[in-house]
Amino acid sequence: MLEAHKPRVLFCGTLKWAAEDAKAKLGDIAELIHMEQPCDRKTFLAKFQPGGPYAGTIAIFRHTSSSQYIGHFDAELLDGMPGVKWIAHTGAGYDQIDVFACKDRAWTATGIRVSNTPNAVDEGTATTCLYLLISSMRAFPLAEESLRAGYWKFPKISPYARDISCLNIAILGLGGIGLYFANLLRPFAPKKIMYHNRKPRRDPGPEWLEYMPDVEEMLSQADVLSVHVPLNPNTVGLVGEKWIRKLRKGAIIINTARGKIIDEAAMISALEDGHLSSVGLDVFPDEPKVNPRLLEFPQVTLLPHMGTETRDSQHRMEIRALDNIKDFLTTGAGRDLVPEHNDDCI
Repeated sequence: MLEAHKPRVLFCGTLKWAAEDAKAKLGDIAELIHMEQPCDRKTFLAKFQPGGPYAGTIAIFRHTSSSQYIGHFDAELLDGMPGVKWIAHTGAGYDQIDVFACKDRAWTATGIRVSNTPNAVDEGTATTCLYLLISSMRAFPLAEESLRAGYWKFPKISPYARDISCLNIAILGLGGIGLYFANLLRPFAPKKIMYHNRKPRRDPGPEWLEYMPDVEEMLSQADVLSVHVPLNPNTVGLVGEKWIRKLRKGAIIINTARGKIIDEAAMISALEDGHLSSVGLDVFPDEPKVNPRLLEFPQVTLLPHMGTETRDSQHRMEIRALDNIKDFLTTGAGRDLVPEHNDDCI
């Protein structure tokens, strides 16, 4: 009888590393139910009907893997989940959730609230970014390809290759990942590390990290541009032809954020004519598809979205999402509300 009175928490996607943590953190205060897999959207939503196994769910633990079964959390999906008040997403980027549609759900005064897992992903993503920079900057993919083909050292590698200490590095979006990346760069002693946000960080940060209020001025000084802004309607194609051409000739672009933030056609054009010497990409506009034209550039470094592919990062992400649900159930508010929801009272 007591179990029936516990609030229901639905796990959409698999808990890879924190299954026991979930029981320890939530087992005494919630009924934990798991999405059946495989499961299509229609079947999933049918289970929210009165008397269904998901009826009465008030919080959802959302793993990105759930999208392969039920798709993105869009208005249609949200409308089929009456009573849900909190979605705890396991990841820093949350573009797979329509956060504005969440705010408009009428069954709760404040809509459905969404949390993400900032900081949990910082180390994994920032170290991926550092790898992409070093690999692209030194043309290591070209060197490895040459060796594997039996030619030892490709004779024209040095025109592509640079040393970090001779470069100005620009960070577009200095959140947790961007700052972690900046700190990783510091021992390499680049000439300058700059960043641009819409406004300066509240904490001034270290003196060696220079805030650039004019993004185009920052780009004009940059040998490397590392992209760390979230994907939303305002950032689709943000790094376009104009910004790419503002970079110094021979510059490198690194992207561990989201593929759609960069105008891919403009980037490829700049690679073709040499304005960009290389790129390091962990993300692509239409994942898991990769534009075959990118594969034609032997000097670039391409990874299949590996930023948080470590057991440690994934465990931290799962724990943080669990903590957000626990805080919501016990206090009515999680600590990691996405910015679009952060101005409203719970």
